[in-house]
Amino acid sequence: MERLRCVVERITYQNEQNGYSVIKCRAKGYNDLITVVGTMPETHVGAVILVTGNWKMDPKYGRQFSAESCEETLPATVAGIEKYLGSGLVKGIGPKFAGRIVNAFGTETLDVIEERPDELLKVPGIGSVRVERIKASWQEQKEIKNIMLFLQSHDVSTSHATKIYKTYGEDSVRVVQENPYRLADDIWGIGFRTADTIAEKMGFDHNKYVRLRSGLLYTLNKLSEEGHCYATRKMLLETGSELLDVDVSLLSQALDRMLQEEDVKHEPVPSSGETAVYLPPFYYAEIGVAKRLWEIYGGERKITISPQGLEERIRVKTGMDYDEIQLKAISTAVKSKILILTGGPGTGKTTTTLGIISALREAGASVLLAAPTGRAAKRLSEATGMEAKTIHRLLEFKPPEGYQKNEKTSLEGDVLIVDECSMIDLMLMFSLLKAVPDSMSLVFVGDIDQLPSVGAGNVLRDMIDSAQFPVVRLTRIFRQAQSSRIITNAHRINRGQMPDLSNGRGSDFFFIEQEDPDAAAGEIVELVKNRLPKHYHVPPNAVQVLTPMQRGTVGAANLNQILQEAVNPGGEGLRRGGTLFKANDKVMQIRNNYEKEVFNGDIGIVSAVDLEDRELTIVYDGRAVTYDVTELDEVVLAYATTVHKAQGSEYPIVVMPVLMSHFVMLQRNLIYTGCTRAKKVMVIVGTKKALGIAVRNMTVLKRNTMLAERLRSAAGSDKSILPPSE
Repeated sequence: MERLRCVVERITYQNEQNGYSVIKCRAKGYNDLITVVGTMPETHVGAVILVTGNWKMDPKYGRQFSAESCEETLPATVAGIEKYLGSGLVKGIGPKFAGRIVNAFGTETLDVIEERPDELLKVPGIGSVRVERIKASWQEQKEIKNIMLFLQSHDVSTSHATKIYKTYGEDSVRVVQENPYRLADDIWGIGFRTADTIAEKMGFDHNKYVRLRSGLLYTLNKLSEEGHCYATRKMLLETGSELLDVDVSLLSQALDRMLQEEDVKHEPVPSSGETAVYLPPFYYAEIGVAKRLWEIYGGERKITISPQGLEERIRVKTGMDYDEIQLKAISTAVKSKILILTGGPGTGKTTTTLGIISALREAGASVLLAAPTGRAAKRLSEATGMEAKTIHRLLEFKPPEGYQKNEKTSLEGDVLIVDECSMIDLMLMFSLLKAVPDSMSLVFVGDIDQLPSVGAGNVLRDMIDSAQFPVVRLTRIFRQAQSSRIITNAHRINRGQMPDLSNGRGSDFFFIEQEDPDAAAGEIVELVKNRLPKHYHVPPNAVQVLTPMQRGTVGAANLNQILQEAVNPGGEGLRRGGTLFKANDKVMQIRNNYEKEVFNGDIGIVSAVDLEDRELTIVYDGRAVTYDVTELDEVVLAYATTVHKAQGSEYPIVVMPVLMSHFVMLQRNLIYTGCTRAKKVMVIVGTKKALGIAVRNMTVLKRNTMLAERLRSAAGSDKSILPPSE
C-alpha cells in the first residue's frame, strides 16, 4: 500500500450517511491535482490528510487513489496553515483574516490560537469580539474532533458529530457510551439504525430492553411519517421483530413494559379485534380533536343572519352569480357552527368563500382567515383582500414556549375560515382547535381528492367520513375554468379517465412522449433551462419540477443535481453531505423548525453564502433566515421536489415526469395533486402507459386513524366512548 500526504483543494462529492467522498487534492510529487476516493467523513477544504491505499483506474473517471484509511493532521507550512484557517472551519476566520494572522505569526499560528489566543488582537482588524468567537469555535472543533475519533473507533459515520456535541456538550462521549439509543430519542436526523450500529460496535446486548424500546418507538415514528396515527399491536410486533432481529415473544414483553410505563398508549380498534398502539402525542391529539370539534359544534352561536333576501344581498355585494350548491354552502355557513366545503379546481371554492365572508361580515361578524402554509395563506389573502395568516402565526407560535394562543388564551373572533384543509395533519389540527373558543364558528375548505397531509392523520377526510357535520361538495366546473385544459384534465383524471393529451398551440397542458429515464431527465433540463423560460418569458426558478419519487434517474434527488448544474452553475458554496448550496439556489425546508419559523415544505432562495462564518441566508416569502452549516440537513435543493412536498403550493409552470420507473408510486390522487399545482402551464414528460396505470389506480394506502370512529361515537348523548383527557 502507498501513503500520501495531501492538502484538500476541492470536495467533488460527499455522502452524509456513510462518509464516502470524492476529493481533489494537491500531493507532493504530483504537478496536477489528484483524485482521492474513499470513506473520509467530514473532510473539508484546506485539511491536511494522510491517506493509505492504492492507485486504480476507473473506466469512467480515470486514475484515482482509493483510500483504505484517512487521518487528518495539522498543516505544517505557512501556505497550508493559511488554507486550513481560510476554509471557514473556524468561525471568525475567513480567507482575508487567515492571510493576516499567518503573516503575523507564521508557522506558530496554530500554537498561538491554541495557547495564546489573545495575541490575535495584534492583528490589524481583529477586535476582542472576533477573538472570543475564534476561541469558542476552536474549542468546539476540538471537542467535535474528539467525538469523531470516538465514533470512528466504532466504524460509524461521523457526520452527526456536531449535532451530538451541540446536544450534550462535554458529556457527549459519556452519553453515547452509557446509552447510544438516546441519540435516536434526542437528536433529529439521527435515527434508530445509526444508534443501533454504535451500540453493536460497543458490544451492547442485542436483547437489552433499551434497544427493544428504542426499536419499537422508531417503528411507530416511521409509521407516523407514512401518515399513520397508530399501529396495530400485531403489525408493530411483526415489523419490529424484523427490524430488530429478535423473537416476537421477547418484543411483546418489552411492549407490555412500555405500556405499563406509559411510553405508549393502547386501545381496541372498533369491530376488528385488533389493538391500536399509539405514541402518546397522537393518542391525545386524536381524542382532543374529536372532543373539541363536538364542543365547538354544540357551542352557542354569536351571530344571527336573516335568511330573507340573503341571496340577492350577497349577489349585490360580491357582483357574482351563485348556483344552487354554492348558495347552499353560504346559507349553511351562516347557520351552522361547522361547515366543510370541498371541491376540485375550477368549481368555485374561492368565490363561494367570498360569498360566505360577505354574508358573515354583513351580520357584523368578525372573520379570521388561515391556511397551513405561507404560500396558501398568501393566495387566500390575495383572493379575499383580507389578511390571512398561517396557522402557526394565527396561534402566535413563539419558540421555545410554544403556541401563545391555546385553551387558556383563545382566539378572538366570531368565525374562522381555514383553507387547504387536506394538508392539515392531526397534531396541527389539535393545536388549532385548542385555541378556538366554543362560541366560534368554523368553515373548513379543501379538496379531499388531493394527497392527504404529509404528517400523520387524514383529518379532513375523517371529518367528512364521520358524517357528523354539514358538508357541501362543489362539482360544477365554471365556464371560465372550462377553457383551461389543466382544470378539465384534472377532473378527467379524478374520474378515472385519461387526460386530453392532444397538445395544441393554445393549450396550457402538454404531454411529451419519452420512455427512457435518462432521455426524460435531459428533456426536463432543457424545458426548465431554455424552452419554457424563453416561450413564457419567466426565469427558470418559475418552473417547478414535481416528481412521484425521491430516488432514481427522474427522482427528485438526481433531478436536483443536474438542474442545479444547468440553471445555477459554478460559484462557491457550503457543502453538507453530498449537496453544495450556492447563492441563488432554490431550496426547501424539510422539517418544522419552530425556532426559525420555517416549516416542512417551505420553498426559499439562497440569498447569501458566508464562507467565513459558514452560514447560509435563505429568503422565504421576503423573510431572511440564517442557517449554520450544521443545520443544512434541514434543507434540500428544490429545483425538483416530490408531489407530496408540493401540497398547498401553486406554481406558474409545472413539469412532471410520469414513467414506468415510478411504478410503485403511480396513483390517481398523486397525478391529480401534481396537475392541480400548476396555475398557467402543465407539462407531463413520460409515457401514456405509465399515465394510464396511474389514472386507473385508485389504491390509496389506508391510514391508521380512529378519528372518524371517535366522532361517530361522540355523537351519542353521553360521549362516554371518548377516553378522558389526561
